[in-house]
Amino acid sequence: MSRPGSTPAAARWRRGRVLRWVFLAILLVPMLEIAVIIAVGRSIGGWPTFGLLLLESLIGAVIVRREGGRAWSALREALRSGRMPSRQLADAALVLVGGTLLLTPGFVTDAVGFFVVLPATRPITRRWLEALVARRLLGSFGDWPGGRGPDGPPDVIQGEVVD
Repeated sequence: MSRPGSTPAAARWRRGRVLRWVFLAILLVPMLEIAVIIAVGRSIGGWPTFGLLLLESLIGAVIVRREGGRAWSALREALRSGRMPSRQLADAALVLVGGTLLLTPGFVTDAVGFFVVLPATRPITRRWLEALVARRLLGSFGDWPGGRGPDGPPDVIQGEVVD
């Protein structure tokens, strides 16, 4: 779905740019993981490297199970109390992404997965994600009539609420 005022060519260009990044990630991340695993294997040996990867995956699974349960409980509590569960949904998504990274064999993806899943570092990731989403959403409002454009904030119309 394209933004109002954007051309189909611009939408295709943006989609192509995203696909290029995804293709590069799919190509480069496994190569980086293999290089790091080989370097660690040369440093400490093959079997200790295998054991370390297995230990990271087991620890990651335990942490993801615990944090996933906490995120699910917080989401249910927010819905039960009638609050908007934006933070809880973001936490649940981050635990899902982090769990996927932790179950992927490799040291680099495990490091990123632990950063995303651990309760001490997840708020940092959540703020980064919120800033990214806000920038993408607020940037798209420039195409809307009366939206934020290069001229600044939208027009404000003074009014009064009458019951």
